[in-house]
Amino acid sequence: MAERPEDLNLPNAVITRIIKEALPDGVNISKEARSAISRAASVFVLYATSCANNFAMKGKRKTLNASDVLSAMEEMEFQRFITPLKEALEAYRREQKGKKEASEQKKKDKDKKPDSEEPDKSRGEDNDDEDDRLEEEEQNEEEEVDN
Repeated sequence: MAERPEDLNLPNAVITRIIKEALPDGVNISKEARSAISRAASVFVLYATSCANNFAMKGKRKTLNASDVLSAMEEMEFQRFITPLKEALEAYRREQKGKKEASEQKKKDKDKKPDSEEPDKSRGEDNDDEDDRLEEEEQNEEEEVDN
């Protein structure tokens, strides 16, 4: 857990970018207002996480998943966010599935190469290990999201 309350705040650069994207051109925001929005966003994230954690605990799990977050939004009476969140989740899953399929295809193509062919030395073997590690991480993330 954080040692100081300030450690729980979202990064100012992220908050500033979100605010600028939400406001029409030519509209400015004071530092005080930006700070207030940042604190409010941090409190919202903490509250949503706490509610989602309650659902995970009821399910006797230690890992929060997407359904916990969706249930938390409903419990917090943010029903209007549920549909956009579900759409974003489906888009994320499609993207991850596409990446996984591309990675598997790349592996199949690599395996089809004859052994007599010399590997591409410009890539180096270290990158192959990194690709395998990234693919494994993606699969783990996907499994957590699916649970």
